[in-house]
Amino acid sequence: MKAFLQTLNRFASSWTGTIIIVLFLIFFVAQSFVIPSGSMKRTQLIGDFLFAKKFSYGIPTPHLPWLEIPLLPDFNKNGHLIEGPRPQREDIVIFRYPQNHKIHYVKRCVAVGGDELIYANKKLLIHFHEGDDYIKANYPAGKIISLRSKLWVENPYMDTYPGIEYAPEGPTIFEILLRYYEYKQKIDMTPLYVEDFDVPTYEIAGKPINALYAKVEDDHFYMIGDNRDNSNDSRFWGSVPYSLIVGKPWLIYMSLEHRSYDEVLNGDANGGGKDNEGLKRVCGKVDIASKACEKSWDAQRFTVRWGRVGRRVETIEREQPIQ
Repeated sequence: MKAFLQTLNRFASSWTGTIIIVLFLIFFVAQSFVIPSGSMKRTQLIGDFLFAKKFSYGIPTPHLPWLEIPLLPDFNKNGHLIEGPRPQREDIVIFRYPQNHKIHYVKRCVAVGGDELIYANKKLLIHFHEGDDYIKANYPAGKIISLRSKLWVENPYMDTYPGIEYAPEGPTIFEILLRYYEYKQKIDMTPLYVEDFDVPTYEIAGKPINALYAKVEDDHFYMIGDNRDNSNDSRFWGSVPYSLIVGKPWLIYMSLEHRSYDEVLNGDANGGGKDNEGLKRVCGKVDIASKACEKSWDAQRFTVRWGRVGRRVETIEREQPIQ
């Protein structure tokens, strides 16, 4: 036994052993990710560096880091070497972007296979596939709405996770989706008019529309960002199949405010990443589009958010956000 341990120690101390051990951990145990966008803002912040558990939903087929090239065939035709439990409603999940499998996204799973969704401005309604009796047994009457001969739960997760919010930095996602539909750009949700639904009604091509509808396919998961009015998510490109599920965020090991003033004020070419509320928090009563505000922002740029470092995601997501 002593000889075996000495051999193992020599192997682990060698460059080859170190590389093999690191790759084993990345492939099967934990991998480092950084939050690049504000779609999960308040729950997960831009500049959060975190470890993800790769084994939460089975063992995904290993990919070469950074290049994201699969190292093995997809033997089981489900993206996993070992099949595991599926994401549950409310889970924050890391997955491969359905339109580009080399890119990882982080969103909250709001619905699973068989669930139905109705989305309107500031309202996400879900009819869980377990049926009306399940809804009445698990949700308070004040959150339940009867529409289209079914019961729906309005914004079912907002009371549990304070980071979920509707705070548009420009047009709401609902308005953007309607605009996409009007100009015949592909979206996942179907526009419709729901009787007795207390929301504004729009007219497109002579038809009244006040909501968007989707039903989740079997073994698929509907992913929506907690920053619901500033998130590129399943509402645009559809639910995520199990084959693209990677893991679950686990621990924030560093959180750094690194965004430039221009990024926070204007966002990227599509407006993504804009965080005028963040500027107002730093600059106070000063006009956010002023040199004084730019100076205040630059003075605190590259600061570490110590209140987030070393925190488990499943704990921090239930607390009032520190930003």
